Amino acid sequence: MVQETRLDDVARILIVEDNEMNRDMLSRRLKKRGYDITMAVDGEQGVEAARQEQPDLVLLDMSLPVMDGWTAAGHLKGDERTAGIPIIALTAHALAGDREKTIEAGCDDYDTKPVDINRLVSKIEALLSPEA
Repeated sequence: MVQETRLDDVARILIVEDNEMNRDMLSRRLKKRGYDITMAVDGEQGVEAARQEQPDLVLLDMSLPVMDGWTAAGHLKGDERTAGIPIIALTAHALAGDREKTIEAGCDDYDTKPVDINRLVSKIEALLSPEA
């Protein structure tokens, strides 16, 4: 069966998060808003999942085991198979300059923890819009 163009399909989001409570909260709230969710628990798994699944967007925790989010973002943006996938960095760090550091690492946007789901969904929608 040939896969059709996904114009009105549900957007697929890959959540790369090592904290089980954060993964559960994000996945439940995003599924409730109609997104299809895939998850990975460390940066290495996240990079591999992005290559295999080709999600529409990645939510990437920056403090991950095995491979941190900074390194994972670099791998994703450096690979032609995943370079076009938008990445939103998720971090508990809210220091001056942290947003710029995540953008330099290859992320397309940045959000702080604890996550405000309405703010995050607004960022997701902005990156998934045809104008993005």
